[in-house]
Amino acid sequence: VLPVANALKRAWPDTHITWIIQPVPHKLVAGHPAIDEFVLFHRRRGRRGWKSFRDLRRQMKGRHFDLVLNLQVYMKAGIITGLLDGDVKLGFDRARARDLNWLFTTHRIPARPTGHVQDQYLEFVEYLGIDPHPIEWRIDITDAERAEQRAFFERIDAPVMAVVVGTSKPAKNWAPEKYAEALDRIQAGYGLQPVLVGGPSPIERAAADRILELTKSPVIDAIGDDIRRLIWLLDGSALVLSPDTGPLHIANALGREVVGLYGYTNPVRYGPYGRGLDAVVDGYATAPGVKYDASMVYQPDGMSRISVDDVVQAVGRTEAARRASG
Repeated sequence: VLPVANALKRAWPDTHITWIIQPVPHKLVAGHPAIDEFVLFHRRRGRRGWKSFRDLRRQMKGRHFDLVLNLQVYMKAGIITGLLDGDVKLGFDRARARDLNWLFTTHRIPARPTGHVQDQYLEFVEYLGIDPHPIEWRIDITDAERAEQRAFFERIDAPVMAVVVGTSKPAKNWAPEKYAEALDRIQAGYGLQPVLVGGPSPIERAAADRILELTKSPVIDAIGDDIRRLIWLLDGSALVLSPDTGPLHIANALGREVVGLYGYTNPVRYGPYGRGLDAVVDGYATAPGVKYDASMVYQPDGMSRISVDDVVQAVGRTEAARRASG
C-alpha cells in the first residue's frame, strides 16, 4: 500500500489521507510522512468480530470521504468500505474482487489478467490519472533505532545474512534441517554470518530451535516480537534469506539484497517486487502442468522441491553480485 500512498501524496499534496489498519501492521508504518491519520481496526472483538465493525462504525460516524480506496478483496475489507460515508468507493473489478467485495464499491478499476500484487495495487493509482513512478515505500528508521542497530551490528565482524525461519503458514516453510545444512555451507563458503529473525509464533520458535540444534557453525538467534526491531535488523543485513513472507518484502522495500524461497506461492505474483525471478529459488515452476503466469494456484509440496544446493548457489550468486557492486 505504501507506493500507492506515496504516489497519491506526490500528486495531491493537500489531500488528507486516512488509513484504516490493524495494530500490528500499524507498527510498521506509524508516523509515515504520506499518511495524515491512522484509524486502528481491532478485529475479532465479539462473535465473528461484530463488535470490531460496530466500534469502527461509531468512530467513523459523521466522517465523510471524497474517495475511499478498497485495496483488499476480502469480506472484512468490503464491510469496512460499506460502513464508510464516501462519494466514490473504488475497488477491484468483479472478476478479482473475491468474497462479493464488489458489492461494497461504487466504482471499479478495469478488469485485467491477474498480475503481481504490487502492480494490481498500482492500477488504482493509474485509474486516478496519477503516475505511480517512482515506486517508493519510504520505511523510515528513527535515530533511536539507528543507535540500537549500530550496537547490534558492531559486535559482528562479518557481513550479516538475516534468515527468516518461517511463516504462520506451514506450507510456505522450508525444512529446518535443510536450513541448518545450507547455513553451515554458506558461512563456510561465503563468510556470511547467519542471524535468525522473525516473529514469536510457536512455528517460528520451533524452527529456530531446531536450526540452532543442528548447525555446526555459530548462528545468532535474534527471533523476537518487535516489528520495529525486525525492520532495523533487516536493514542492517547484507542479504536476507526468506520464504514468501512479510519480512522478505520489507527487506526488498528497504533495498536489501534478497533470496526468496518460493514453492507454495507463485513468485510471478508474490515475488520480491522489481527483482524478477533472479532473486528467487523456485520450487513452484517445477510442478507438472503449471502454466507459469501470475496464477494464484498454490502448490502444497512446492517447498519440498527446493534443495540445499539450490539455496547455497543462489546465495552465492547474490553475494558475488553484491560484492562486485561495492
